[in-house]
Amino acid sequence: MMLTILNAKYLADYTLSLEFSDGRDGIVDLESMIKSFKPFTILQDKNLFSNFEVSYTIRWSDALDIAPEYLYFKAFQNDQNLKPLFEQWGYVA
Repeated sequence: MMLTILNAKYLADYTLSLEFSDGRDGIVDLESMIKSFKPFTILQDKNLFSNFEVSYTIRWSDALDIAPEYLYFKAFQNDQNLKPLFEQWGYVA
């Protein structure tokens, strides 16, 4: 499954609304990732976080983006129907 982000909207804090290429819409909260993993800690500045572009995925610069599969996982991690896919991707055991 090849996923891309078609549209994204900043909601609040570290939360985005995303439209995926498979037709699903989801909400992702990236706060824990942004506060824990370099180089994403720079995005704790909400002005920087909210200033992204959509180009295949969410991108803040040429060197700072997030895999669309990870965003999909974050948006739908509680959907038991998708658990085999997330296992295949290595996001759950």
